Amino acid sequence: MLLPIDFDARNFWADSDYATKKHTEAPPTDELIVRVETDLGYRLPAFYVALMRTRNGGIPHKTCFPTTEATSWADDHVAITSISGIGYEKPYALCGSLGSQFMLEEWGYPAIGVVVCDCPSAGHDLIMLDYRACGPEGEPAVVHVDQESDYRVTYLAPDFETFIRGLAEESTFEQ
Repeated sequence: MLLPIDFDARNFWADSDYATKKHTEAPPTDELIVRVETDLGYRLPAFYVALMRTRNGGIPHKTCFPTTEATSWADDHVAITSISGIGYEKPYALCGSLGSQFMLEEWGYPAIGVVVCDCPSAGHDLIMLDYRACGPEGEPAVVHVDQESDYRVTYLAPDFETFIRGLAEESTFEQ
């Protein structure tokens, strides 16, 4: 899948030395994608894979997603600090040392899917692809999971593309 023509991937990502050092891997090959999916046990969404082919992990310009219910972060939104890349090399990549499996095994997050975004709380909440309704081969919903509230799951979007397109500037929300 290619990204839809109305999605501007060139202006999606923010440049930073930190993102390059901790998040951004080389563009994923088809073989790497299959290996990561096999290790995680889930098929990654086509839009996510297409986005990672533009830059494989990093920090987007828009980092907030509106919610209809309060979370531990805010009454009306959640915030992310990065999107995990497909790979093993960088710490925050899906299969990196601080990636999805680490968050499930070491932090006790529920085994409902794949951790795909960090939040500003440094591990106390995060964004996951939720495969409970669709199974490991389906199109997962996107949820916020809050460790501080007994791993409360808050639905955000029906799919990854909707989540990404719904990201907004932090200034959109009152502080």
